[in-house]
Amino acid sequence: AEVVFVHKNMIRLIQLKHPSQGRRVALVETNELRLLTGFESVYSLAEAAASGGGSLAQQIAAAAAAGDRLPYDPVYRGQSDWRLLPAFDHPTEPARCLVTGTGLTHKASAENRQAMHKKEAAPISDSLRMYQAGLAGGQPAPGQIGAQPEWFYKGQGTILRAHGEPLEVPSFGLDGGEEAEVAGAYFIDAAGTPRRVGLVLGNEFSDHKLEAQNYLCLAHSKLRTCSLGPELIVDADFRDARGLVRVERRGKTLWSNAFATGEANMCHSVANLEHHHFKYAAHRRPGDAHIHFFGADVFSFGEGIELADGDVMEIDLAGFGRPLRNPLRIDRTQPKHVPVEPL
Repeated sequence: AEVVFVHKNMIRLIQLKHPSQGRRVALVETNELRLLTGFESVYSLAEAAASGGGSLAQQIAAAAAAGDRLPYDPVYRGQSDWRLLPAFDHPTEPARCLVTGTGLTHKASAENRQAMHKKEAAPISDSLRMYQAGLAGGQPAPGQIGAQPEWFYKGQGTILRAHGEPLEVPSFGLDGGEEAEVAGAYFIDAAGTPRRVGLVLGNEFSDHKLEAQNYLCLAHSKLRTCSLGPELIVDADFRDARGLVRVERRGKTLWSNAFATGEANMCHSVANLEHHHFKYAAHRRPGDAHIHFFGADVFSFGEGIELADGDVMEIDLAGFGRPLRNPLRIDRTQPKHVPVEPL
């Protein structure tokens, strides 16, 4: 079916944790958080909605009716005992949360990739060919199958970081750079049907220096931490979303750029991206959670910026809640050989 995003008073959820009260889910109400009763995770909320036959919005409304309130600002700033968690995850089995993505969905990302991988003898790279295939067939009619997009694996739920938490460059990494994106959050119901829980702002974060060495290093460059949140948008308007991404160094802006995402700015429809991810039976295991990034529009590496330890990456997108901020941490220890022992 066609994906229809309707602009309205969007439902925004966060996940948070208290040292003595454990995990909770809260509904964002301007500058307050209303704790939902009976649910410790968005995953369990989605599971209850899927098994109960009602909508997620109805489930949230019922759980929020008698919920306690918290001030949002101290939680967001890290000045509360309540700590923000990634906006969606698998709460008990992180290995059952698959983190993946699709690249070359935005013109700027295709042009940056073309510049990285173009050979002297070749007038056009495989990256640009993939983008052009998306332009030609990435937005099929409702119910039809369109062009196959690029796809990559980032890891499992253990790589997810929350607003305020560092994104790490490992000792063997060459670089770390922000990728301002929106990701879909999904739950696979008991019948094996993918259910979209909502959309979330994310920093997909990759090693662009490694990727630039050789296109075949792309898979390695994506195996890094990434961040979500702080807010999951249950009924997001994703037709045309505009925002700003910037990098701070020692409290001052080092680089910033406007970015545009949403289906009006992409060569693939969300429905087509979802089909090509979930067409694999292994991606439809009941009970699994999925985070799937939809692609970036701009990134600082494409403009010659090299991030340093302590830099802060900030992504702000209209309609997707408060900005997502994460500092960069670089492991400068000597890489260690990892031996494998025979049994």
